[in-house]
Amino acid sequence: MEFWFTEHHTPGVNFSIKVDRQLFSAQSEIQRIDIFESKDFGRFLAMDGNMMLTEKDEFIYHEMIVHVPMAVHPNVKKVLVIGAGDGGVIRELARYETIEHIDMVEQDELVVEVCKKYLPVTACCLDDKRVEIIYQDELKFVRNCHNEYDLIIVDSTDPFGPAEGLFTKEFYGSCEKALKEDGIMVNQHESAFYNDDAIMMQRIHKRIVESFPISKVYQAHIPTYHSGYWLFGFASKKYHPIKDFSSTRWNARGLHTKYYNTQLHVGAFALPNYIEELLRDVE
Repeated sequence: MEFWFTEHHTPGVNFSIKVDRQLFSAQSEIQRIDIFESKDFGRFLAMDGNMMLTEKDEFIYHEMIVHVPMAVHPNVKKVLVIGAGDGGVIRELARYETIEHIDMVEQDELVVEVCKKYLPVTACCLDDKRVEIIYQDELKFVRNCHNEYDLIIVDSTDPFGPAEGLFTKEFYGSCEKALKEDGIMVNQHESAFYNDDAIMMQRIHKRIVESFPISKVYQAHIPTYHSGYWLFGFASKKYHPIKDFSSTRWNARGLHTKYYNTQLHVGAFALPNYIEELLRDVE
């Protein structure tokens, strides 16, 4: 008997992976957490039936959400990470010796415990001495932060259920206040290929534009996410993601990456026409 994990992308589109075995399943106080293992994608994490990451393609998401802002801001010392209980964002940030402190705010402690045990490929740096993990409602936490962070990375789940509050105008406004005068916020910006996803993406972009003087969107190809095409948001008080980007400075760090490079950095902001039109409609 075959066992398949299936995620519903639209009423008429499903995405399925054949599962070799299920390694973990539990209901936390917040959400259902599952770890599966497959031949083609390795181990993968699902929350409430939605795909969060796979060992096969997680590097794309985590490199693009971290290295893009790190290649623009010249002096990141203190970082706030929202969500990211799988540890992939922390792993990429930990590669920068110049970062002095990382606050990671995650609602669900069980997610961190499970990923440490079953997904060491992403959770390998959660014990870095610069990292402080804070188990708290993320919106409540960021409300009380002012002029504190050089970089905020919002690695949230989709904008419904436990993460719904992380896609509001209030949240983005609180992030703007929590950043220093030259701070950057980067967020997962959803997909825009299917109609319902596009509407959701527009709503997110509109709220960020209302809070930040610079707000741009960039893209990546992630096979296991909706339509295989994913967007990220880059918002800043000062730095433009292309004009203030230094390929020389970033390349001098000597970091080895599997997806991100400085040519791709520039190209990621060159969006298809239909995406540009969706963005213009709400700007």
